[in-house]
Amino acid sequence: MTAAAGTSDAAGLGRPRALAFITPAFLLIGAFLVFPALWTIYLGITDFRLTGVAAADPKIVGLANYTEALGDPAFRRSLMLTLLFVFGSAIIGQTTMGFLIASSMRSVPKVVKTVVETLVLLAWILPSSIVAFLWVAFLNRDGGTLSTLLNTPDTAWLLEHPMLSIIVFNTWRGTAFSMLLFSAALGAVPPSQLETARLAGAGAWQQFRDVVFPHIRGHVLTNTLLISLWTFNDFSPYLLTAGGPNHASETLPVFIYQRALYGGELGYGSAISFIMLLINLVIALFYIRLLRDRRGQRTPVAPAAESSP
Repeated sequence: MTAAAGTSDAAGLGRPRALAFITPAFLLIGAFLVFPALWTIYLGITDFRLTGVAAADPKIVGLANYTEALGDPAFRRSLMLTLLFVFGSAIIGQTTMGFLIASSMRSVPKVVKTVVETLVLLAWILPSSIVAFLWVAFLNRDGGTLSTLLNTPDTAWLLEHPMLSIIVFNTWRGTAFSMLLFSAALGAVPPSQLETARLAGAGAWQQFRDVVFPHIRGHVLTNTLLISLWTFNDFSPYLLTAGGPNHASETLPVFIYQRALYGGELGYGSAISFIMLLINLVIALFYIRLLRDRRGQRTPVAPAAESSP
């Protein structure tokens, strides 16, 4: 009792030992998260470049980079392409495909389930460079697999349909995470409730709407939040189209690379990176608020369910 009273934590370590345990974690967070973020903010208010006078003696320009970015038609176009990329490949593509695969695998033999899940996971764990090479070969105009199957030898998919190509590509390579998450979520749905709904005459859509979705909607929001943020910051489309043709698939990460590293405008690129950080924060806060609202709506449902015959 006396020893516990002399310490300030439940583990009995004391404040000095507790600080010693958490200090390495704080140092790593500071070195790899806080410092880069602060350095990006600093560069965003300078005219720093990779070469020239501004590289040796950068000057503070205030919000000039931000005003230039917000007034730049190329930046606005890139932002709209990024939102389209996120909506098509993350929200619609990966979420839908992940749920459909996870749901269909519940009623197939174990061997089939193992094979399908292995193939989906293989697409996820392969390095992006290898996956991009496979998709370039698949979509190639001259002898590409897709053109051969469709008998369209003159179709240059990456040039004629660049955004559709990278959306399908990202859906294919990223569906595994959604599939794993939804598989775990669907496994937690009580079979007795599904059987009761089935005996009551509920169809497949009614079972999903009234039984399955109320149990997994938190997982749906969590999955959508994570893959939206990952897709928003994904650089892998550059491996397929390099942002082309004529900037038609230049998402924000590719746009930043072209301006900051390839073009040498580190100050301007850092300002756009900070804008991306703010957009990520808005997206995260939106999903978190939506998740809290959904949880708050659960409380009035219980009395209604108990009063039903």
